[in-house]
Amino acid sequence: MEQWARERRERRQARARRKAQRTGESEDNEPSGEEEFSGSGLDPQKGGHTSSRLETSYNDRTQGGGSEGKDFKKLFEEVSRENSQLQSQLQDTQRIISQTRLDLDKATQRQERLSDCSSLLELERKDRRMLERRLAELEEELKALVDLKADNQRLKDENGALIRVISKLSK
Repeated sequence: MEQWARERRERRQARARRKAQRTGESEDNEPSGEEEFSGSGLDPQKGGHTSSRLETSYNDRTQGGGSEGKDFKKLFEEVSRENSQLQSQLQDTQRIISQTRLDLDKATQRQERLSDCSSLLELERKDRRMLERRLAELEEELKALVDLKADNQRLKDENGALIRVISKLSK
């Protein structure tokens, strides 16, 4: 898609150069403003400098010579149209970038929540295992306590019986 747009733009510029050469241009006129609208001279699609392309385009237009006047208005309108198209593409790209950043942030937060939830679940599992072990220990102690109470009652009963036997023998 990017290469197609680049080729299309280059074809348009070549047509504009040929058209300008056919109509003829004088060397004393100023450039069409293409250099002004190019910003820093960087082509955002290619990531490189466009100044050599602009200089070539300017030289092609100015070398046409002749006393015929340029149609600055048409050239300016073409450059303005291209500039507005590029600005809208830039805005669209910036919107896409910001939306992608938001999506990335949301995904990161979701992942963090999931990891937090999983760590909480792991902690809950550990706590549950620990409580289950403690419950098993307490149940064993309760069984031992019941056994001790039964033994204690049996010993009390035997002690009472022995006291009675001793008291009968001592009489």
